[in-house]
Amino acid sequence: MKKIIVFVLFLLLAGSGYAQQSYVKPRLENKDSWSVIMIPDPQNYVKWTRNQPVFDLMMAWIEENLDSLNVRMVVCTGDLVELDDIVVPGIDGNTSAPRQWEYISNSFKRLDGKVPYLAASGNHDYSINKDGLRTTRYPEYFPADKNFLNTKHLVQNTRNVQDIHTLENSALELKSLNGKDYLFMTVEYAPRDTVISWAKRVAGLEQYKNHRIVLVTHAYLNTKDERTTGENKWFMYQPYYVDKVVEKSARITLPESNNGQEIWEKLVYPSVNFSMVLCGHISGEGYRNDKNKAGKTVHQMLFDAQSYGGGHRDGNGGDGWLRIMEFLPDNKTVKVKTFSPLFAISPTTQQYAWKRDAKNEFVMKLD
Repeated sequence: MKKIIVFVLFLLLAGSGYAQQSYVKPRLENKDSWSVIMIPDPQNYVKWTRNQPVFDLMMAWIEENLDSLNVRMVVCTGDLVELDDIVVPGIDGNTSAPRQWEYISNSFKRLDGKVPYLAASGNHDYSINKDGLRTTRYPEYFPADKNFLNTKHLVQNTRNVQDIHTLENSALELKSLNGKDYLFMTVEYAPRDTVISWAKRVAGLEQYKNHRIVLVTHAYLNTKDERTTGENKWFMYQPYYVDKVVEKSARITLPESNNGQEIWEKLVYPSVNFSMVLCGHISGEGYRNDKNKAGKTVHQMLFDAQSYGGGHRDGNGGDGWLRIMEFLPDNKTVKVKTFSPLFAISPTTQQYAWKRDAKNEFVMKLD
């Protein structure tokens, strides 16, 4: 009997050891690769003080792995905050809008001077009036010179909804990544016609004709792998609180704005050098590829984890998920992987640190 018990214990310990050995720390598959880190919508981390340490962990992990993963760019899909301008805390979360902006700006400070990044603007990063005209505190907390490496690589930008120059619509140039030049471009949530025109002209400039352009915007693709359609709408917070709940207006159409399908038709499809479109906004994953007018493949990816880890209001913000995109030195292969520093930090949960299904781990081939 004792021999049987000892044998069973041996099997259990061996099984436990095998489970721990099965965890593999993120690393480049090729020593000459470089990578991009994709951060999904942070709003549900930011609005609850209890969730902010999860986002701190994510940013600390990125900072810690900049060298080992040869990270050359970090992109965020927008909805940096839950509230743009409401000063009463507890509307959705337990922090006021100014504190949310202050927090997310400080969290990105970890990367300032270490790696360039593009932080897209989302619908929650804007306030609107009865006519759908937008304002935002984005440029106050993400000024152009916040990260000197952004300034170093910034080559184009245009005016935002308040007619001032910001990074909400901008392009950063990274040259000679394994011999290939890249332009990382972001356009505002539901970009206005003037922004689409600006981005199309930038893409068509002679100086970028041989660049690969990666477009980062907030709303573009859904979880059915379809580009978004229909009118872009948002709401106003009303100045009344009923039973501790703020009243909201009916949804108001944003004038001269473009949905995902329109971004494709007006900007991405007619241009010859867009290689990728990265977005968030809709919780979940999505992917599709289509040929542009020149017959080149455009990879389009949705990644938004805001409803994971318990949901929009009661969860931990998104279980710490982020994406690692490894660009191999063949200048064609990009390996996409989905990883959580939150699960990876403890041997108890490391077995859950990778999403291995086909929607979360796949390979893209660039033309």
